Amino acid sequence: MILSQTYSAILIKSIGFLFIVLFVYAAVSKLLDFETFTVQLAQSPLLSAYAGFIAWTVPGIEILIACLLILERFRTVALYASFTLMVMFTAYILIILNFSDFIPCSCGGVLEKLSWTQHLIFNIVFLFLAALAILWAYPPALKKKLLLLSLIAVMGTGMVTLFFVISEEMMHFNNAFQRRYMPHALERIGEFDLQSTSKYIVGMDSESIYLGNYNAPLYLEEVNLLQKSIKKYRVSVTDTNLPYRRVRISVYPPHFYVGDGTVPILYRGNIDERKAYPYYSQTYFTHFTIVDSSNFGLVALNGNTHNTALVVVNMDGQFPMVANNDSILKKQIDGIFDSEGSLHWNDSHQNFIYVYRYRNSFEVIDKKLNHLYSSKTIDTISQAILDLAYYPKSQQYVLGSKSVVVNKLSATYGDYLFIESDRLGKFDDEDSVEVSTIIDVYNIKDHSYSFSFFMHHEDGEELKSFAAFENRLIAIIGENLKIYKLKPEYFNSGPN
Repeated sequence: MILSQTYSAILIKSIGFLFIVLFVYAAVSKLLDFETFTVQLAQSPLLSAYAGFIAWTVPGIEILIACLLILERFRTVALYASFTLMVMFTAYILIILNFSDFIPCSCGGVLEKLSWTQHLIFNIVFLFLAALAILWAYPPALKKKLLLLSLIAVMGTGMVTLFFVISEEMMHFNNAFQRRYMPHALERIGEFDLQSTSKYIVGMDSESIYLGNYNAPLYLEEVNLLQKSIKKYRVSVTDTNLPYRRVRISVYPPHFYVGDGTVPILYRGNIDERKAYPYYSQTYFTHFTIVDSSNFGLVALNGNTHNTALVVVNMDGQFPMVANNDSILKKQIDGIFDSEGSLHWNDSHQNFIYVYRYRNSFEVIDKKLNHLYSSKTIDTISQAILDLAYYPKSQQYVLGSKSVVVNKLSATYGDYLFIESDRLGKFDDEDSVEVSTIIDVYNIKDHSYSFSFFMHHEDGEELKSFAAFENRLIAIIGENLKIYKLKPEYFNSGPN
């Protein structure tokens, strides 16, 4: 490489000018739309955990390098810095394209119009220009420069790779309420108009979805997915004169179950016959979930300890086999409201999952009520924040409206636990919750946070009930039953 010093100076100044334009433009674009840039970084598979820090650092470094390129005294140092930055940008794109679970949005400005592959080519061109300017600069020392550039390339790539590994570990296992939204995680494949907002999902199989009605507790609806039809019918129980207050239905084909809890009776009947008979009558309960045709779980109150207890009942023998455990759900304030939540059965893992309503955790329990482990959600509220009023005469607590709900509705299937939350995390857009419901997804196999996704709806509508089965997610939003396909590239929806 033999060029006159004049030509070398012109070429170096020209390349320096290109980098000045590039870095100033890129930095200004980021700063002018700083909020969007920060949100995009928060969704990056490599930089999520450092989004707040990098959002300020990268534009700052770009402006600093541009200033140093103007000054001839620091131009060589600035060219090395430019090369280092372009190495890191290029390594970032290579990791995104080859090792990321999804491809996030590109950066802003004109460069946003480029695809990731075009962006990679663009970066490589500027990487080559930076190396060329350094090699042409005085003094020659070609071998030393090549060795230094190689070392910079290895270190820059290694640093980005390290960011990727640490960021992923923090996002999935040590998350401090920062969501990563998976774009297009759902595909809507069906919808039914229910003409009511009082319906809730009570069961499903591969062909049908079964719905209950809060306002008409003994009416059952069957939505046939193959025929795309809705069949409505009334069911009955043998004892109608008892003081029921909150009747709920659950369906585990071919049976349906009717329970209230304030009356300690669980009824079971055949769906085709539509009449239910007393099945179990020993325990008052607040919630029940069906395991299979002869096993079910209950959430009850231990009268001696006044703690919320989990109960498992096996009906295989002549008499019910009942196991209960009041030490699994941890008491924080009163042992009742603070332990309120939802009990689910995960058939793939043969485990119960209890999701607390007012704190950022859930419990995983086996079929025999052995506590397997506790796990946290990405929310930061570990101590329930309750608005409680105590009435000495009745010796009861009453829950007020200022209590903070952490986990609203939840469902489980396969390796996943789905939790609805309307609390905003870091970098979440407040306007998005007006027309969307946030669902956080947890992997119960490796005890990690996986990602989040939006379920979009009309302004003013609300998610009433949802459930997951096989590769489908079914939701009642407003007056509509919506059926979504869980994208296989994001979900392993089959059995464990």
